[in-house]
Amino acid sequence: MLDDFFFRAVLAGLGLALVAGPLGSFVVWRRMAYFGDSTAHAAILGVAMALAFDISIYAGTLAVATAMACLVSALVARGQAMDTMLGVLSHSALAFGLVAISFVPSARADLSGYLFGDILAVGRLDLALIWTGAALVLGLLILRWQRLVTSSLNEELAMAAGIDPRIERLVLSLALAIVVALAIRVVGSLLISAMLIVPAAAARGWARSPERMAAVAALIAAASVIAGLFSSLQLDTPAGPSIVASAALFFLLSQALRRH
Repeated sequence: MLDDFFFRAVLAGLGLALVAGPLGSFVVWRRMAYFGDSTAHAAILGVAMALAFDISIYAGTLAVATAMACLVSALVARGQAMDTMLGVLSHSALAFGLVAISFVPSARADLSGYLFGDILAVGRLDLALIWTGAALVLGLLILRWQRLVTSSLNEELAMAAGIDPRIERLVLSLALAIVVALAIRVVGSLLISAMLIVPAAAARGWARSPERMAAVAALIAAASVIAGLFSSLQLDTPAGPSIVASAALFFLLSQALRRH
C-alpha cells in the first residue's frame, strides 16, 4: 500500500509538469536553455538567503530567481552576447549560491535536496503552493499566448503587429522565475532546466502547432514524473534524477519512433 507522502509527491510532480510543458516549449523555441540555467542556479543563493533570514524557501528562491531573470532579460535587450553572458551568469550564480549556503550550517545537511530535489518530502503546504503557482503561470501563458508565440517566432512580425517583444520576454522571464521557485523542492536547482527542456524537445517532432507541442510536452513531463517516481520506489534511486532520467528516455524513444 502506497503511503500518503508518495501521492503528495505524484501530485506535486504533476503540478510542475502541467506548467513545465508549455513554458519549456517557449524555452526551446527561443533557445533559452542557458537562460533557464542562469535562473535555476540562482535559486541556490535564494535558498541560502531564505535560511539565513528565516523566511520561506519559496519566497527567497522566487526573489533571487526573479532578480536574475530580470537581469538576464535586460542584458539580452541591450545586445550583450547571449551565450557568453548567460554562461558567465549561470555558473557564477551557482558558485556564489554554494559559497553563501556554506555559511548556513542548517543548510549543509540538506544541500543535495536543494541541488537535486526532495519531492518525497513535499508537504501539504508545499503542494498547495506548487499548484497555486502553476495555475498562475499557466493562466498567464494562456492569457498572453498569441503574443508570446508571435514574438517567439518572429520579433519583427511581432513589432509590426503592435507587440513589444521586450514585454513578452519579461513575461517569460517572470514565469520562469516562478517555476524555478516551485521546482526547487521537486527536482532541485540543477535539474529544473532539464524538466523544462527535455519534455519540450521530445514533443517537438510530434507537434504540428505551438498549442499541440505545449500539450504534448506537458503530457510527456507528467509521464516522466509518474515513471520516475515509480522507478525510484522500485529501484531505490533518487526521485528527482529518476524523473529527469525518465524524461530523457522519453526523448530517446520519440527520436527513435520519428525515424521509422
